[in-house]
Amino acid sequence: RGGTVMLRVEVGPDGVPTAVTVAESSRSRALDRAAIEAVRGWRFEPALLDGQPAGGTVRVPIEFTPAR
Repeated sequence: RGGTVMLRVEVGPDGVPTAVTVAESSRSRALDRAAIEAVRGWRFEPALLDGQPAGGTVRVPIEFTPAR
């Protein structure tokens, strides 16, 4: 079973996620948890404010498609 999870990711100035939460569920706890765990390991390009890295918040869609 597939689905799409929309995550809200707070990113620190170093590009590391500081908080990852489900903004819109896939209706599957297993997929929601898998998406959160995957994104926690990501590194982002931080936003720049006056030329300096700054924290920010992004929404990230994670789509799960079952193998055929």
